[in-house]
Amino acid sequence: MAVVLSPPPDTATPLPDDPPIVPRRRPGRWAASALALLVLALVLNSVLRNPAFQWDVVAQYFSTTAIVRGLLLTLWLTAAVMVLGFALGTLLAVLRLTDNPLLRSLSWGFVWIFRSTPLLVQLLFWFNIGALYPTLGLGIPFGPELFTVKTVNLFGPTLTAVIGLTLHEAAYAAEVVRGGILSVDHGQLEAAQALGLRRTRVLRRIVVPQAMRSIVPTAGNMLIGTLKGTSIVSVLAVQDLLYSAQLIYNQTYQVIPLLLVATLWYVAVTSVLSIGQYYLERYYARGSTRGGLPPTPWQRLRALAARASSAGTSAGTSAGTGARA
Repeated sequence: MAVVLSPPPDTATPLPDDPPIVPRRRPGRWAASALALLVLALVLNSVLRNPAFQWDVVAQYFSTTAIVRGLLLTLWLTAAVMVLGFALGTLLAVLRLTDNPLLRSLSWGFVWIFRSTPLLVQLLFWFNIGALYPTLGLGIPFGPELFTVKTVNLFGPTLTAVIGLTLHEAAYAAEVVRGGILSVDHGQLEAAQALGLRRTRVLRRIVVPQAMRSIVPTAGNMLIGTLKGTSIVSVLAVQDLLYSAQLIYNQTYQVIPLLLVATLWYVAVTSVLSIGQYYLERYYARGSTRGGLPPTPWQRLRALAARASSAGTSAGTSAGTGARA
């Protein structure tokens, strides 16, 4: 006689379905967002509808010849000061990292002096350098001079602005470059030396790409600060963007509209420089973040448009299927 074993009856209680996932409610965040939008709307309404701003006058002078010339001089000053300042700053940073105590001390002293005095004081000092040295000459030490030049003819307002801004910028650029070089792991340099790589190749392939990750953000901020800081040369009668606006409103007495013209140009140029800084930071950040780089704003807009297009296509397909049914 065979005994057949049958499985026990299924007496287990079926598990309930997973509860729906409800996003966390954040009433405080929504209230703060609504309040911020309300304040922004009030500020925009006040700025756009206030007749004292004289937006018609702003549009009239926004692209005049004097303003454009002042803008071009501002851009030229910014580019020249940044190039010369970082060139001198890089040399000072290398001297700060050398083993020679004299060169290291001289570099430190330069940075200390020019970071300790206000920029306006430095510009005024260089503008009045003729009181200390009326003439400058080149000749044989303790011998005859080959030629001399009067300082008042050599140091004009524009050259004074370039010299003063460059020396001031170099002091800060030296610390930026030095910090970027020190951020590179010393073990990588030792490994490169063990492999027998040349110093120039180590500098180009190992030190500079990694140091730029630390240098670029700060250098971008310095570039924007230099662009706005060039407005201080107006005290030397250098016809930059701000001084050009001042010349116009001294004749027309339309102070607010001309200041708005200068402000809008500064905002426009700063926005362009910020975009360039963003993509330059992405370029040097390659390989340093896990999972790849985050999408750019343009890539996010394209992804959002693609999702909206696919959602519209799906809705149209569903509607067509329902109609045929």
